[in-house]
Amino acid sequence: MSHAIQQVTIRGQVQGVGYRAWVEQQARQCKLEGWVRNRRDGSVEALFAGLPTIVAEMVALCRHGPPSARIESVTSETGDAEQLKLRHAGELFSVLPTI
Repeated sequence: MSHAIQQVTIRGQVQGVGYRAWVEQQARQCKLEGWVRNRRDGSVEALFAGLPTIVAEMVALCRHGPPSARIESVTSETGDAEQLKLRHAGELFSVLPTI
């Protein structure tokens, strides 16, 4: 079984609108591993790991977000397994502190 890891940055009106909680819920429903966090520049960053088709679907979902979000751009690049270590111990998907 192949495994894909994508690091995603979402820009626009994505903080203060429940975007991280929405990403967490969607990722858990899709049974993806990874994390999501706010960045001080106003963007949201996420890492998704799992089956390539599911990861691609999650990246596509990020282009829409929750109803109150206004997405300006979504960039995605290949991530690596080392980045998964940022998750909280025992969690498949974590909401991390702002950096």
